[in-house]
Amino acid sequence: MKLRPITAAFAAGILAGCAASGVSLDAPEAPAAPRSVQPIVIDRGDLRIGTTVQFGRMPTVSEVNDLRLVYGLARVVILLPTWPEDITRLEPLQGLSEEAEVMVVVRGYPPSRSAAEAWNYVRGVRLVMIVPGPPVNPGMLDALNTMSSLERVIAEMDDPSRSGFERLQRPLGFRKFVD
Repeated sequence: MKLRPITAAFAAGILAGCAASGVSLDAPEAPAAPRSVQPIVIDRGDLRIGTTVQFGRMPTVSEVNDLRLVYGLARVVILLPTWPEDITRLEPLQGLSEEAEVMVVVRGYPPSRSAAEAWNYVRGVRLVMIVPGPPVNPGMLDALNTMSSLERVIAEMDDPSRSGFERLQRPLGFRKFVD
């Protein structure tokens, strides 16, 4: 019978100790760092477990070299807001690992035919273009058709239509934003 009061006192002591060491409900939480929404490339056929490294600009030679240290590197995604003005800016892409898939997403049409042709010298890159609609100059489609790395063109249009893209020899997709 004397065991019960000792057990009750022991349990009360443990509860008091746990309550004292718990997190204060009055303490403000540290705010989470705001992150902008970035697209994630998901390929249903790719069942690998691996790391995706994403750049919001063209990486430097040093950054490309550092990718060799990334454990389980499976994919490198490079998001370019505009076409590189200087063709030499593509040189770092030559140093990317052959084991990793490389996808470059670029906005707009190339500023010239030579800018489009420069991508033919970059091997192992999947290029996706996001354009505002059909090109003003129909000759631009001929330039796009000669790009070996161009995998897909995505047109951001309120009313998706293939009109103006008839001569494009690459898959064409559409994207529409709804607010």
